This record gives sequence, structure tokens and C-alpha cells, in this order.
Amino acid sequence: MPVMMRTIQTALPPTILYQDKARDVFGAQPGLTRLGQRLINTSFDSAQISTRHTAVTEFTTETVAEDPLFFDAGSGLLLRPSTKERNQVFVATAPGLYIESAQKALDACPDLGPGDVTHVITVSCTGFYNPGPDYQLVRALGLNPATQRYHLGFMGCYAAFPALRAAKSFCEADPEAVVLVVSAELCSIHVRSSNDPDTIMGSALFADGAAAAIVTAREFDGPGMRLDYFETVLTPVGEEAMAWNIGDEGFEMVLGTYVPHIIDEHIIGALEPLLARDETLDRHYADIPHWGIHPGGRAILDRVQKRLELGEDQLLPARRILNDYGNMSSATVLFVLKDIMDSNLTRESATGERVCSMAFGPGLTVETALMTLVSGRTG
Repeated sequence: MPVMMRTIQTALPPTILYQDKARDVFGAQPGLTRLGQRLINTSFDSAQISTRHTAVTEFTTETVAEDPLFFDAGSGLLLRPSTKERNQVFVATAPGLYIESAQKALDACPDLGPGDVTHVITVSCTGFYNPGPDYQLVRALGLNPATQRYHLGFMGCYAAFPALRAAKSFCEADPEAVVLVVSAELCSIHVRSSNDPDTIMGSALFADGAAAAIVTAREFDGPGMRLDYFETVLTPVGEEAMAWNIGDEGFEMVLGTYVPHIIDEHIIGALEPLLARDETLDRHYADIPHWGIHPGGRAILDRVQKRLELGEDQLLPARRILNDYGNMSSATVLFVLKDIMDSNLTRESATGERVCSMAFGPGLTVETALMTLVSGRTG
């Protein structure tokens, strides 16, 4: 039986960041150099992001918190909470996003109930607590206490792929398995004012959100996305160009300006092992109709599009998610894949159309996946 991703559902914190207003707040902080101010204006304005969601309700300038932790709207100052204080926001907020997106995913599969779920895989690189989200999902959704639970932590933006690959393996080993995959990231709890280009770039790009998928090989009557092949490639250079470290005042991102160049130079080689798995593909990338690219930033999408000679429509899902939601780390590519599914699975003719997906992270790690849209009955 084919292993299918039957649905992807999402959840977002209600507070919305508007890119121009966020730019003005970051650009008005004391201690910025002239170069820092220029980098803020350039990074925010060129990001091709309009809105992002954040778990930090203080970041809205419409209300003044009585005892602000992150942002004092009265003075306009960004504050510097400790890593512990930032993680406490994750502990308070992330569970709701995990549970909301997971419940939506179950609700989208009416033939499946909580008792059908056999495995739970949770993902995050922006916070920690234990008992963790895998445990909370079992309790909150009423899953079988014997449900197998796994958590993939601190891997970075590509972590949805190892989660989906593990889910596929579970289903291949047990055709009756039903795997719930849930990623939740609260990147915005780690932002701070700085003159450092990497920190500024993170402040301009990163956002919060959650996504949940149901993966199974059980027969069902409905649309989905068949999970065909996964591959992992480490580029020969770039280990120092992308990293995610723990500091005293939050997690610290390293996102070197050379990352898009590394992807540009090595993306063809990274795709070769994946596309070689399917003899029906002739390696003309533009012939693959759908591309679920993790929008790590505008420059990365531009490089991928140019190097693979893809059309504007093929990058539209990734650019749309980037514009509306920003970079939500590991959850983002699931948002992109949901966009592809929602936009195409209403067409019966979509069956058989291929989807090539990829994400990038520390290492430099390139995760790729080949999938197939199926608009009708499986099994």
C-alpha cells in the first residue's frame, strides 16, 4: 500500500506583526550604528514579507503591557529577557499550537479517531520542556496511552523531513499505523536588538506557527499526497554558515550571507540522489509541476528558481507563505505543502502530478522529498 499524507492543518498565534511597523521599531532602538540601521532597513524591506505571527503579544504596538518582558510599547524599547524567560513563553504558548493543529488534522480525517493514532512525532527547535508536546498530545487528544511517541528537537528548519521520513518508515513496517506529525516553532521569542547582521536578518525573517500532518498506509476514499522518496545531503562547505546556538539572552542564529551562494552551487548535486530514485524522471526540473521549497528567505528562493530554471508559478506557494507568514523554521515547509495540496487536490486531473520539496538547515543540510498528488481513492 502507498504511504499517504492525508492532510496538513495549521495553527497560528493571534498576534500579527506587520513588516513595516516591525522595521520601524527595530530601527529606532538605541545603540544602533549607522550600518546597523541601514542593515535593518534593507533586511526588512527586501525580505518580501508583509505579515508574520508571533506568540509575544507585547510586540503589537496597540497595547501597553503593565510589566513588559519583550517590548515596552510606551517607550518603544525592545527589552532583553533571559533564555529562561523566553523559554517560559514557549512552555506557555507552544502546547496550544501543537494541540490545535493536531486536532484540526484529526478532524480533517473523519474516518479516523484518536484511538487509531499509533505514533506521534513532534518537532521543534525553539524551546524545550518535559513532559513534552508528544506527551501532551496523547493526553489532550485522548490518544491511546500506549501510543509510541518521538520528539525531534533542535534540528532546525529542515526537521519536518526527518519527521515525515520516520512516519513513512513506521507505516511501511506496519500497514495499519497512523502517524501524527506535528511541528510548532516560536522563533520570535528569540529576537533582540543588535548590530549583528545575522541577528538582524533573523529579526526580519522569523515568525511563529504550527503544522500537523496525518500519515498512513491505510486505505481511504479521498485525496492526499503520496510520500515516495526522501534523501539527505550534506554540502561539502557551509558548516559555519548556518547554526542555531543557545545564548544567555535567547537562542542565537547564524545565517551567513553566503548561504544562498552555497545552495546555488550545490542544489543540483543535492537533488541528484532523490531524482535518481525514480526512473520516470528525466531530470528536467521544470517538468516537475510542483515545488515545495522551504522559504528560508527571498534570496534562497531566487537562487533555487534561477538555478533550476523554474517558472514563477512553481515558486508561488513558497513565496506566498513567506509573504503571509515569514519563516516559521521547521513548520514552514508544511505550510507550503498544504498550499500545494489545497490548491490542486480539488482537481481530479491532479492525480499523478509530482511534487519535489526541499528544506535547508545547519550543516549545511539539504533535505529533499519526492511526492505525488492523488485526488481519489487509495489502496
